[in-house]
Amino acid sequence: MASALSAHPHIEIKKSLFSTKAVFTPTQSRVKAVVLEYTPSEGERVARLLSMSPSEMIADIRQKGKPAAGANGNYRLELCLSDDQRFCAVQLLRFGDFQYKPVIEPRFFEGDDVAAIALLL
Repeated sequence: MASALSAHPHIEIKKSLFSTKAVFTPTQSRVKAVVLEYTPSEGERVARLLSMSPSEMIADIRQKGKPAAGANGNYRLELCLSDDQRFCAVQLLRFGDFQYKPVIEPRFFEGDDVAAIALLL
C-alpha cells in the first residue's frame, strides 16, 4: 500500500529527521493510516462493499450497518485517510500461508466519494 500511495499524483511524501508524513496536495491535509481487522464473514462483506460504487456502499452501510472490526481477524483493511476527509486510499488483504495477500488492489477516493469509506470507521 505504501508504494501505491507514494505513487499517487496528489500525494506528497515529506521527510524530516525524525518523521515521514504523507500530504494530500490539493488541500495540504495530512494523511494518516488506519488498520482494521475483520473475521472471515465480515471481511467478505468488506470486499463486497469495496467492489460497489460509493453511492451503493453508503446505501448498504446505512441499511445493514457497518462491518464489525475485531482485535484479530484474517482480513485486514489498510486505510489512508486525509484529516479533512477529502482523500482516501484502501486495500483489503487476507491472511493465508503465513502472510497477508491482497484481496483487492489499492483503490483511491477523492472529494465527496470519501464519505462512503469514512462510514467504515
